[in-house]
Amino acid sequence: MSLMPARPAPPIVFVLFGANGDLTARLVFPALYNLAAQKLLPESFAVVAVTRVEYGEKKMRDHLRESLGKYCNEKCDLAVVEDLVSRVSVAVADASEPKSFETLGAHLKEIDAKHGTKGNRIFYLAIPPAGFAPTVKALGAAGLTRQTNGAIARVIVEKPFGHDLDSAMKLNAELREVLDEDQIFRIDHYLGKETVQNILMLRFANGLFEPIWKREHIDHVQITVAETVTIGRRGAFYDATGALRDMVPNHLFQLLSLVAMEPPARLNADSVRSEKARALDAIRIVTPQEALRDSVRAQYVAGRIGDEVVSDYRLEKDVAPNSTTETFAALKLSIDNWRWAGVPFYLRTGKGLARRHTEVAIKFREAPISMFRGIDLDGLRSNYLVLQIAPDEGITLQFNAKTPGPNLSIARVAMDFRYADFFETQPASGYETLLYDCMTGDGLLYQRADGVEAGWRAVEPFLKAWRDAGDQGLALYRAGSSGPAEADALLARDGRRWRQVV
Repeated sequence: MSLMPARPAPPIVFVLFGANGDLTARLVFPALYNLAAQKLLPESFAVVAVTRVEYGEKKMRDHLRESLGKYCNEKCDLAVVEDLVSRVSVAVADASEPKSFETLGAHLKEIDAKHGTKGNRIFYLAIPPAGFAPTVKALGAAGLTRQTNGAIARVIVEKPFGHDLDSAMKLNAELREVLDEDQIFRIDHYLGKETVQNILMLRFANGLFEPIWKREHIDHVQITVAETVTIGRRGAFYDATGALRDMVPNHLFQLLSLVAMEPPARLNADSVRSEKARALDAIRIVTPQEALRDSVRAQYVAGRIGDEVVSDYRLEKDVAPNSTTETFAALKLSIDNWRWAGVPFYLRTGKGLARRHTEVAIKFREAPISMFRGIDLDGLRSNYLVLQIAPDEGITLQFNAKTPGPNLSIARVAMDFRYADFFETQPASGYETLLYDCMTGDGLLYQRADGVEAGWRAVEPFLKAWRDAGDQGLALYRAGSSGPAEADALLARDGRRWRQVV
């Protein structure tokens, strides 16, 4: 993430594994199109679409052209579409067949000669997690990850980065057998959102906020990622994963680390990622009893979301009839350092909820009210700074003000900043900044191994406690609601309440 005006990336070949998959169609290729439309792709640029079985160049180009027609946020510029699609070639590579990667290497040399890409390569793994390590090992064995004569070779790995601490550490070790850490780009599309990036600017580019960004002034922090979608056709994946694994160690912890981190020495990848990892490493590791006390897990049952009738989670396709997998998770976390001692962080995420909404809400401590004795305080509310990430990006500051008229009474008001009101926003899938940063070698918005492992270390006690508890303590909530009552009770016992998402 550069502070300088964006310039086209250097010459590069974008090698896309899983090119015929859903992730490529919905997010990755539309992001490449948006970069091309913004003239941020180099003239010397090519895409190699990699599949495990023969697909055909015309079929692949038609497929990707169709995906742009379906997923472009605005009407596509046909000239840009055709130029981008014309740069796509097809290769077959399967990690179980090492010779196929030698063939891929020969194809890449041909592309270098044709497009002038100078041996620079990005390998994007839009494939199931089980294929990450074998694919990287096959790339290494074929000599495709070596960086010689000034050429670069980088690998973008999609989440999930493991399914627990042991598997994350194993995956990191396997990747580092082949790659240096600065060649590994662990992508989380949440970090491509403008408001997420703006947390850094809000905190560290303004003298207003950072002096009060600590325990003396902040009562607690809430992080909410609410989704209206249910598990859909992902029953087999989701029933083996659950809301906690799927969302917390990556999306929610990325938000938490940006809010909780100490000021970095400088705005570069190493400094920022070091401070984020330290913030995650400072999360208190709880006992099994504390994990059960400070968490809520729940499943949705039949309800209605808009016009859609939703059945019980356990009746969804490919879900076990006695499943204890959570579709909603809420946690109370503590960060054991000087800045945040005594300030709880409340996290919640769930599927099948009433409204799609992602925000970070920072509640400041209440002002002393003794001086207001005799004044109508019904309108007095706590001060919140709310960072709204989805569906609309912006920042809201809520504070108290006197109502007009001769009587002295108080009401809550808000100052709202919306990106769309102040800036001409570009169409985005959420991946544009991240792909561009990888092309230019900026890892600031990507996760580093220590941060990934610190995140899993923090959630491991909850995963184990829930597994050992079986269905005991598993709550239920109606699809289309704001979540289980037990999540409200988690905060109520501390004298607090969630901000409403309905």
